[in-house]
Amino acid sequence: MANSHKKHLHLHTHHHEVSNKTVFYLFLSFLINIILSLVEIIGGFIAGSVSLIGDALHNTSDALSILIAVIAFKIGRKKADTQYTYGFKRAETIGGFINLILLFISGCYLVVEGITRIISPSAINGSIIIWVSVLALLIDVATAKLSHQDADKNTNMRMVFLHNLADALGSVGVIISGLFVVFGDIYWIDGVIALCIATYMIYQSVCSFPHIVKILMNAAPEHINPTEIKEALCQISGVKDIHHLHIWYINETDISLECHLVADNPKLIQEITHFLKDEFQITHTNIQIEQSADCEVCCL
Repeated sequence: MANSHKKHLHLHTHHHEVSNKTVFYLFLSFLINIILSLVEIIGGFIAGSVSLIGDALHNTSDALSILIAVIAFKIGRKKADTQYTYGFKRAETIGGFINLILLFISGCYLVVEGITRIISPSAINGSIIIWVSVLALLIDVATAKLSHQDADKNTNMRMVFLHNLADALGSVGVIISGLFVVFGDIYWIDGVIALCIATYMIYQSVCSFPHIVKILMNAAPEHINPTEIKEALCQISGVKDIHHLHIWYINETDISLECHLVADNPKLIQEITHFLKDEFQITHTNIQIEQSADCEVCCL
């Protein structure tokens, strides 16, 4: 195909940038949660409580998620180079994939431990459980407040906030377990609370897994129908055909599209890129114009 018959347009826009102040808050949340996890693990072993250890595992997973989010924000700001031509924004997705696997494994471990404690309950120290969990609850609420910064503007920040909020609810569950032990000598409740936390961890990882895999596999976003887009573009005056249509996520927020457009007017590119952005929120486009004669020799 003659170069004079090719037109390429790249339209780039940026989603909400997380401020350095917010990234600092996230890192502070990570440090606080790691310290909390260590306290819960030590307290769980001393008290003999699997639910407290389970809450620590969940909290550790969320702390690692926060750390990876911080690293991803830092890496994501790096400019594209000759090898990573799309940049580094997908680092956040890869980190999320690793975190989901760790969360799932931790949940499975907790299921086994929880069932064991229900079948063969052992004596635990309810007072230690309550005091450590109260401390955990206060820290969970504080870190949720820290991660609430920009949660309404950035998807990753919103997920971090929801994770911390879920940690707070888990701490409430462990406190309830401690109260049952202190006032009723009901030890099997520890295993039940552990199973509840494990169920949440497994449910969260399983539900999030397909979406992350689709991003890594360059699948089309769930809310976008390529056939619908093709039909909409073909309705534009001057467009004769669309082929080689590919739509995928660059990261969790940016969608990319490339296609071959059969038309005799190269000026249509500007109109089409604005149309895709306004109607489908597709902000990264690469459209190649082919005239009718060129299309006959295009490798479809």
